[in-house]
Amino acid sequence: MRSDLVFGALNHVANRYQLCQLASKATRKLHKPSTRLQDTTNEVLGRFQTTNPGTLGSLSAPAAQPVERRRAA
Repeated sequence: MRSDLVFGALNHVANRYQLCQLASKATRKLHKPSTRLQDTTNEVLGRFQTTNPGTLGSLSAPAAQPVERRRAA
């Protein structure tokens, strides 16, 4: 049940508001159009049970190097 997933995810997140914010962002990024949104949300909450979602954002996004763009003369 989803309540079990939520309570399991709360072990790694400080409060429910933060959990909702992180889960909605992760669900938007991981959702595939051919699947149900509820299944994607359950998958995200399942992942939050095993890892700390607050640290995932800094690890998955590598620092972007500034790129110089040439202008036409």
